[in-house]
Amino acid sequence: MNTPAADLPEAISFRIDANTDPKAQLKTLIREHRIDEVECVIADIHGITRGKAMPAAKFADMKPAFLPFSIFFQSITGQYFEFDSDEYNTEIDIQLIPDLSTLRNLPWARSPSLMVIHDLHYPSGQPVACAPRNVLKRILARYAAQNWQPIVAPELEFYLTARNTNPDIPLEPPVGRSGRQSVGRQSYSIMAIDEYENIIEDIYRFAEAQGLEIETIIQEGGPAQLEINMMHGDPLQMADNVFIFKRLIREAALRHDCYATFMAKPMEGQPGSAMHIHQSIVDCHTGQNIFSDERGETTELFTHFIGGQQHYLEAATCILAPYVNSYRRFMPDDAAPINLEWSFDNRSAGLRVPHSAPNARRVENRVAGIDCNPYLALAASLACGYLGMMEKIEPTRAFKGDAYEAAYGVPRGIQEALLAFEQCTPLQELLGMQFSAIYRALKAHEFDEYMKVVSPWEREHLLLTV
Repeated sequence: MNTPAADLPEAISFRIDANTDPKAQLKTLIREHRIDEVECVIADIHGITRGKAMPAAKFADMKPAFLPFSIFFQSITGQYFEFDSDEYNTEIDIQLIPDLSTLRNLPWARSPSLMVIHDLHYPSGQPVACAPRNVLKRILARYAAQNWQPIVAPELEFYLTARNTNPDIPLEPPVGRSGRQSVGRQSYSIMAIDEYENIIEDIYRFAEAQGLEIETIIQEGGPAQLEINMMHGDPLQMADNVFIFKRLIREAALRHDCYATFMAKPMEGQPGSAMHIHQSIVDCHTGQNIFSDERGETTELFTHFIGGQQHYLEAATCILAPYVNSYRRFMPDDAAPINLEWSFDNRSAGLRVPHSAPNARRVENRVAGIDCNPYLALAASLACGYLGMMEKIEPTRAFKGDAYEAAYGVPRGIQEALLAFEQCTPLQELLGMQFSAIYRALKAHEFDEYMKVVSPWEREHLLLTV
């Protein structure tokens, strides 16, 4: 039985004191809070939580822990694919390096437990280049070399659904407190949120217990489709928070006998779920937003950032929309973009510049789906903007009107997206060639797996017709 909501533990705040032995600090923390277990976790290429759990006392000894390199070669179905690499063929060990600033408690655990997000290094100490957290760090280092600090704010959309153990049966919204299932197109309805008050209350409780801050929760356009807006901040911290939030939300839903799904398009005829990314950049020395000048007007860096997003996001789409299901979201008039037009305060465009004060000027990437790996999505999106600024790419003129009336500008499927990525050397080099090669091979393998399945649509329309 899970910990009752009323008995959730308080948030555990822990920061390394540079002048104190971290091992001693850990042992004190574990003793004072009577911690039983620590989960040592990483995000794989899909964003799935992988790692090891160990007794808390053993973790406090800070002895090296390892995972096999093969964790990067497992498809979303659990199947492994072949890859021509010495590291893959010999299945070498890679070391888990704890980032103790990410240490949090697990409020849904049966006994007092902690989790710590880890980085992955080779035994030599070199970071594993294809590890998603390291890919994001690689991009942030490029920004830091220019004395720039990106600031991002992700928005998390997801559906609550009734339990579904048969994949052949379409998903349905869960029954709310009224005894009825939700219906769609109730955007921003407070009553619709109240239907799932108990789940939302646990989301708030879990978030507070883990020291995570929620800005708002709203009802989105689909039945039992919710959106959580997060505070803006450092991209690595925000990616960590999204990674944690997705697990937190699933756990809150399971406590109330339903599912939370982060599929991009879980229900036919309903809107998809996005992870919109608000992006700005500040000067590391002055703290000023480099998208605005001293008069509050837009800068060349702002226009070049947009130009880079327009030029390179097509190649990055396979990272922002990583599965065959992801492309069902890009349909006209269904709240998701179909092109990379940019516009001021226009939600039909793929790139939106919201109304804001000059010091909050930002670019919203509306292409990314919530099914993405947050580390990779933030890395890819920021990489596109970085390339635009470095190459001084000019954007098109700001679009006016309904961008759904413009031509398609995003790939229509994962194969088309992978081809664009494969042909884009600058983006691959910036993200890292090892990562890029593994990612392309992984997604090609997954597409081959998908093509082995005959869908209900094919049986319905082709069986006795063609």
